[in-house]
Amino acid sequence: MTHDSTQRFTDRVTDYVKYRPGYPREVVTFLHDTCGLAEGAHVADIGAGTGISAQLLLEAGHPVVAVEPNQAMRAAADAWLSHYAGYASIAGTAEATKLGTASVDLVIAAQAFHWFDPVAAREEFARILKPRGLVALLWNSRLLEGSAFLAGYEALLRRFSEDYQSIAERYADDESMAEWFGDGLTHNARLPNAQRLDFEGLKGRLMSSSYAPKVGHPNHEPMVAALCELFDRTAQDGTVEFVYETRVYAGSAQR
Repeated sequence: MTHDSTQRFTDRVTDYVKYRPGYPREVVTFLHDTCGLAEGAHVADIGAGTGISAQLLLEAGHPVVAVEPNQAMRAAADAWLSHYAGYASIAGTAEATKLGTASVDLVIAAQAFHWFDPVAAREEFARILKPRGLVALLWNSRLLEGSAFLAGYEALLRRFSEDYQSIAERYADDESMAEWFGDGLTHNARLPNAQRLDFEGLKGRLMSSSYAPKVGHPNHEPMVAALCELFDRTAQDGTVEFVYETRVYAGSAQR
């Protein structure tokens, strides 16, 4: 993680907490039933952000340590999740987690891996995992087409965001995950996920993205106006459907 990547979300925490989607419970079912994750296995959530993915594992009964370099996001996770007996957090990065050697059964990274140094992260994951430990990398991938809203939202990002395309190109696909895991890739899954958002929720979802122009940027007001027009044109019963495919890749950090 570079300093820039660890700080990109500092002033977007409120929107991130309120408007980012969760992950389907089927992710945990997949990890247990398909990948063989034991009940109560210890988890390190790398790049845990505000704790959305950590909560999923905590609710399933797993102790989770949230590793997050951004103080504001880590504080949000602490405020949200500290009532779970199995929750802990640490100021660390994917490349230097500060966790003990062979201390966890599962490493997860949700919506975060594209910010990591892939080689250094794999070495660190291999160090902190117990023998036969598991890595699971997951993303909520927004569908780019399939409805007038989805297509219009993608066009809006390409029009108004100056670095959307460069960041989108970092997201992993099947080929890059096969390359990163090598022979260690054992399982993958694609699971449906969706949000229904009113305009306030849609605007908040947009502004939770690190590439969305902020207040004061010359593209911000035109972008919000275009978002309002898109919502008015495509909403049904006062909401739009933000559709995702949750992609999960699981295997060993050892190549």
